[in-house]
Amino acid sequence: MSILHLHSSFDLGGKEARAARLMQAWGDHARHVIVSADPDALGARARIASGVRYEIAQNPPPLAGRPSVGRYEAIARFMRRFDLVLTYDWGAIDGVMARRVFGKDMPPLVHHEDGFTGDEAKTLKIERNLYRRAALSAAHALAVPSETLEEIALRAWKQPPARVHRIVTGIATRAYGQPAKKGAIPGLDRKPGEVVIGAMGGLTPVKNFPALVRACGGLSGKFRLVIVGEGPERAAIERAALAMGIDDRLVLPGALERSYDVLGAFDLLAVSSEAEQFPIAVVEAMAAGLPVASLPLGDVRRMVAVENHPFIAEFPTEVRLRDVIQALMKDEDLRRTVGAANRRKALAEYDEAVMIHRYKALYEAVLGRPGALG
Repeated sequence: MSILHLHSSFDLGGKEARAARLMQAWGDHARHVIVSADPDALGARARIASGVRYEIAQNPPPLAGRPSVGRYEAIARFMRRFDLVLTYDWGAIDGVMARRVFGKDMPPLVHHEDGFTGDEAKTLKIERNLYRRAALSAAHALAVPSETLEEIALRAWKQPPARVHRIVTGIATRAYGQPAKKGAIPGLDRKPGEVVIGAMGGLTPVKNFPALVRACGGLSGKFRLVIVGEGPERAAIERAALAMGIDDRLVLPGALERSYDVLGAFDLLAVSSEAEQFPIAVVEAMAAGLPVASLPLGDVRRMVAVENHPFIAEFPTEVRLRDVIQALMKDEDLRRTVGAANRRKALAEYDEAVMIHRYKALYEAVLGRPGALG
């Protein structure tokens, strides 16, 4: 089974980590070719398990650019080499359009939408909605992780319900919930009485980490803010901490590989993103037995346990985020109770075994080949 993966970027994020885990699950039943429209954005390679048969495409047809029949034709010729094509998010939508324009002798295609960044972070763009509607008519299926995205697919993109598949992203839940190993977070020297507020993700504008820093600047009590990740917003985060007078409480250890080790050092997870649908960091925090303080975005309120609902801010402002963090900071027993409820829900609903089974069933269905992936 030859599978083509079309990404605008293959730097490590939620969708890339999921794709790597599914590659591992298919084992010897598949070989994979990965296209990254940005040839330097290949950080997620580190997540692909040894033994997985894959390669990074060299000089593939460009996924980005102005609409062009010639470019669509080149993409279509490339896709015809494979048994199955998987496209991911807006950056790969031209792969779907190429199949619509040049559909003859094309393999089945499943498109995946995980959320929005950049100029769609706050409001969907009408022209992109229209383009998606046209392109997605050529996809065999559309996979989304959240109820919010499912509603968008049905209403804004006018997709038939039978084509839309909501598959919750899962993780290896049993790996979480252990105390942090010594030195798991470089630079974190926890002092007595401190509450460690953790955040995870690429240091990019959509994650809105400077807003989290400003929210924490208004907290009372001892705390340390740890933001795990790397990216172009690092300097902006440091400037925000200096402006708030909490630069001595901020720890930026960079990107760390084992999130299940890192989370054991946190007392709570804080989420300040402007646009996410089903944040994997929230699932990981829940599996680790942590409470979550978050702005109201995507499916976060639906994701967490009922006990955690009061700590999802009612309005997307820094002041509201500060308030829900403060409520968890001041009560250790409350953090423990909410975290335990989150862990129970994560173990019951967000384990990767369910996710792997559902993706396997979807891909084999569009191929018309039961058992093709093992």
